Amino acid sequence: MTNNITERASFGSRLGVILATAGSAVGLGNVWRFPYMTGENGGAVFIIIYLLCVLLLGIPCMLNEFIIGRHGQANSARAFRTLADGSPWGLIGYLGLLTGFLIMGYYVVVSGWCLQYIWASLAGHLNGDPAYVQSYFAEFTTHPVKPLLWVLVIMVISYIIIEHGVRDGIERASKLMMPVLFLLLIIIVVASCLLPDAWRGVEFLFRPDFSKVTGDVFLGAMGQAFYSLSIGMGCLCTYASYFSRSTDLGKSATHIVIIDSMIAILAGLMIFPAAFSVGISPDSGPSLIYITLPNVFSQAFAAVPVVGYVVSVLFFLLLTLAAITSLMSLHEVCTAFIQEDLHTTRRRAALIVSVMTAVMGAFCSLSLGAVDGLSCFGRSLFDWFDFLTGQILLPLGGFLTCLFLGWRVPHKVVRDEFTNWGELRGRFFHLYIFLVKYVCPLAILCIFLHQFGLL
Repeated sequence: MTNNITERASFGSRLGVILATAGSAVGLGNVWRFPYMTGENGGAVFIIIYLLCVLLLGIPCMLNEFIIGRHGQANSARAFRTLADGSPWGLIGYLGLLTGFLIMGYYVVVSGWCLQYIWASLAGHLNGDPAYVQSYFAEFTTHPVKPLLWVLVIMVISYIIIEHGVRDGIERASKLMMPVLFLLLIIIVVASCLLPDAWRGVEFLFRPDFSKVTGDVFLGAMGQAFYSLSIGMGCLCTYASYFSRSTDLGKSATHIVIIDSMIAILAGLMIFPAAFSVGISPDSGPSLIYITLPNVFSQAFAAVPVVGYVVSVLFFLLLTLAAITSLMSLHEVCTAFIQEDLHTTRRRAALIVSVMTAVMGAFCSLSLGAVDGLSCFGRSLFDWFDFLTGQILLPLGGFLTCLFLGWRVPHKVVRDEFTNWGELRGRFFHLYIFLVKYVCPLAILCIFLHQFGLL
């Protein structure tokens, strides 16, 4: 087994590494899923358990993909093949590739919704009564044409970024979008926290009620940590293949987790003070973003409508940026594979992925009600993609990767990557190996069984 270092694209700076990889992790899972999961699972106590899960589960699993990606210096499928040395373990890389591709199929649809809601906010369409806002969402998502137009727009944006390569595309876009995303978050958090009775939302987030701790809360927090950090879909592995030999993998993973967790908590601070200010329940569930929040902004800033208008526009712009940073990492997973394994140009590979994703996204969108026959066993094609990737493929990929790194790959290979071939002390190496061999597989198995009611 050799350290297969070849001349290929790489990130140009340490800041580029952190922002691009953090951008891969920061997405709708932070700004949309984390707040409603927090609301449904008791607020502060969920956040505490979530942060513990990120430390014990998220960082080791992220390091797994970093080690495989940098060692292989190739797309995720080839990187696993390199370490597997001809064994069936190399199929894990193809599992991650398939997972990332299928996620794009419905993620591009949701990303398109974000663009529609920017337009709707600018046009003042979201200032009606709650029933109107709810009907607006239903009518838009089931329309046969409008969502498809936004799918096309979001794929063109993603294609332009990916086609320009690692430094001029992904790194440059990340350096622009991530600071803007963070700035928008801060602006909306300040506006939300200045509302009357906003302190109740802050208290909900930061004063734990340990009586609400249950097994479901623990398993929900573990699942959110896994989902939020983009583990198991090939993104981190592919991005790590562009890391230099001098990149400190452990420190990079820690910084990315800190940024990811901070943005998730800020998203909670953005939403819950405003929700409590107008008496909206914190456990509104998945409808929180597209149905509940427009009503929250409209009511919370009723005294100064222009502020509510601006906050609504900025919020959906923020949501769009978060969606694009994750979408371009999913796009890169597939583009790198096609470019390297089919020996074609980056431009052609990016175009192939864009067209395939747009077609897949169109079918997912149409399955939500515009076309009959795109449902099976009571689930739309959109829901099947979400279910298959989120509840089966992601946990399965993470589980198998832990077994692969912990039990199959020689520890010397893992240690060399972990310590940059002896340049770093690697004081936490044995803890990392212990977590990867025992704790992480068991935790992921618990998440998997819980999702099917077996635990």
